[in-house]
Amino acid sequence: MQLNTIAPRVKNKKPPHVGRGGKRGKTSGRGGKGQTARAGHKVRPEVRDFIKKFPKLRGHGKNRSRTVRTNRTVAAAVNLAVLDAAYQAGETVSPATLLAKGLVRRVKGRVPEVKILGMGTLTKALIVSGCALSATARAAVTAAGGTIHD
Repeated sequence: MQLNTIAPRVKNKKPPHVGRGGKRGKTSGRGGKGQTARAGHKVRPEVRDFIKKFPKLRGHGKNRSRTVRTNRTVAAAVNLAVLDAAYQAGETVSPATLLAKGLVRRVKGRVPEVKILGMGTLTKALIVSGCALSATARAAVTAAGGTIHD
């Protein structure tokens, strides 16, 4: 084996050329015409400040509905009919046991927040702990003889 016979396993990937005709077509990824289509020229700072005064463009990216509440946690929904099928009478329903039975998935590697919803009927007395419940689910659990520990 000599140095001139060694080849790399993975070739170097170069970024595609933009704005030189060829594969990118027409405006070559630069949008429309005018100042923003030209190389080197930027929008002047006072124009940028003017744009920021419009409420819909004020620092939230393109889609405001996706960018505003990024720290919001969405609870995993579980219906009463699923609990009735998966649990025996007297068992404890908690996020950890729901995860163990495969009824909810991990969220970012952690046990998720769970909300029990009132779809279906519950015929067994279950102990619910560590889960949020809707009003109909809460009524159904207590009507079946179960207990709720928040």
